[in-house]
Amino acid sequence: MATEIRVPTLGESVTEATVGKWFKKVGDAITADEPLVELETDKVTVEVPAAGAGTLAEITVKEGETVNVGALLGSISAGGAAAAPA
Repeated sequence: MATEIRVPTLGESVTEATVGKWFKKVGDAITADEPLVELETDKVTVEVPAAGAGTLAEITVKEGETVNVGALLGSISAGGAAAAPA
């Protein structure tokens, strides 16, 4: 089962952020709480940690793109390796 990576709440008046940098690429192994992506706003720069361990399965927003709070950034597949086709 995949775990979604979403833009967290960034502050009371902040509604959007720009994806600054991805620290991992698709297929990389991830540990829980490891920083995955850096988001930049006019007030703060924040790192979004992994909600769980697994493999970075998908990146849906590229560096430099603007996203709203709650937007899907990517997903993590369960386990230490990408799922093999059946």
